[in-house]
Amino acid sequence: MLIDTHCHLDASEFNGAAEQLAQTARQHGVQRIVIPAVCRGNFETVAQLGQHGGYALGIHPLYTADAGEADLAYLRSAVEHAMSDQFFVAVGEIGLDFFVPELCTPEMRERQIHFYREQLRIARDFQLPVLLHVRRSVDQILQGLRQIPVSGGIAHAFNGSDQQARMFIELGFKLGFGGAMTYTRALQIRRLASTLPLTSIVLETDAPDIPPSWITSGPNSPDQLSGIARSLALLRDLTPEEVAAATTANALAVLPRLCAGADRLNQ
Repeated sequence: MLIDTHCHLDASEFNGAAEQLAQTARQHGVQRIVIPAVCRGNFETVAQLGQHGGYALGIHPLYTADAGEADLAYLRSAVEHAMSDQFFVAVGEIGLDFFVPELCTPEMRERQIHFYREQLRIARDFQLPVLLHVRRSVDQILQGLRQIPVSGGIAHAFNGSDQQARMFIELGFKLGFGGAMTYTRALQIRRLASTLPLTSIVLETDAPDIPPSWITSGPNSPDQLSGIARSLALLRDLTPEEVAAATTANALAVLPRLCAGADRLNQ
């Protein structure tokens, strides 16, 4: 069994074909798909799709420009309500993005940091893990986690240093690896995927984004996780079955509520 720990199954690129995509993914061994929210406007949709494995609620850093304090209050209320839903697994997708130029002005950096820290507080208060967006912002993300400790989580699409990776691991986090790992030119990501403790790695697609090397056109999709798992197996000289077993165990460990949703799916 494989778990896609980060997939935007509700994305417009999929043209409402989420059910078909999830069914195809299951045929490729992907039995659980975790769907993070990005803004208040898609909370209801991701909750409905959470039956395919699990879902998270949060405000993505790319959406902070249009969000306000009322959205943070709404998120806190939505999380409180979702705690009774066994498919609700985390707060996310939250974090910082210092790659997009318009988000890197002093004002927007401070705005992002404010939303990130407030959402960490929500996760802390409900003892929930977080799904983190860490693009060009790993040090600032780690600083926030030290100041506002949470119940672990996943550093999605990790592309930091070995030292930064081990800092996340010390804080109880797993590191998400996906399509970027399949490119031979992605030397740093492939080195990390090869050498970090296997117990610290989870798999993801980030579909429809970050397609693996063999997709030359069109969106990424959750069924591609099986190929991503094979790529990791080759890098680590393991069998695909060994990678599937280890990364599934890691995902269930770091997202403990995912076990309850998985039990319901197996009934």
